Amino acid sequence: MNILADYHTHTTYSHGRGTIEDNVVEAIKKGIKTIGISDHGYKHLGFGIKLKDLKKMREEVDLLNDKYKDINILLGMECNILDNKGNIDTNDEILKFCDYIMAGYHFGSTPTSFKGVLNHFSNRLLKSERTKEYNTLALINAMKNNDIFIITHPGDKGEVYIEEVAKVAKETDTRLEINSSHGFLNVSQINKIKDIKNKFVIGSDAHIPQRVGDFEVALDIIKEANLDISLIENISL
Repeated sequence: MNILADYHTHTTYSHGRGTIEDNVVEAIKKGIKTIGISDHGYKHLGFGIKLKDLKKMREEVDLLNDKYKDINILLGMECNILDNKGNIDTNDEILKFCDYIMAGYHFGSTPTSFKGVLNHFSNRLLKSERTKEYNTLALINAMKNNDIFIITHPGDKGEVYIEEVAKVAKETDTRLEINSSHGFLNVSQINKIKDIKNKFVIGSDAHIPQRVGDFEVALDIIKEANLDISLIENISL
């Protein structure tokens, strides 16, 4: 199996332990064709990038593309889905530096209203039906209102009606991630949606360079769910 790309990796610009170049070098060692640097959006309270660093990150990626000719290095961002209206922490100024945008729900994201604060609380403790509906609407509206390449680890940290999410992902040409660190999408979710024929990617969600391209957990999920490999865009047989 060939790893064509790993779009989900973190660096010291958020809460990773390696530099952009460390991730690139590891990707080259593993024969990966494309490496994406996708640190957390700036409205993550604990791990968000500093907006002043974006220009520096873009320049660093451009220089590394000149230095390493045998790999394609992209600058992305893992934005935070902030509310059920689908707001994410990006804007035109941020987008001009990025090659792609991913988005996911994280406990550390900054709520846009008191309702969002309550939703964080419920996702941690109550896990109510109303919260599941809120989470689902948040992902759906994020895809409808933004040009999102990948929804990261859908259903992790906040349960969703995955069938509804998958339908909108199909309509908006958004990929759903099978995350090799979080285990979401999981087997149960995939079995509910695999007939929809979504586009999928697998992501390492690497926080140390050595984990770049580590898809072991994701591949086990794919095998157990008997998911058609041709639907996964960043690997080939």
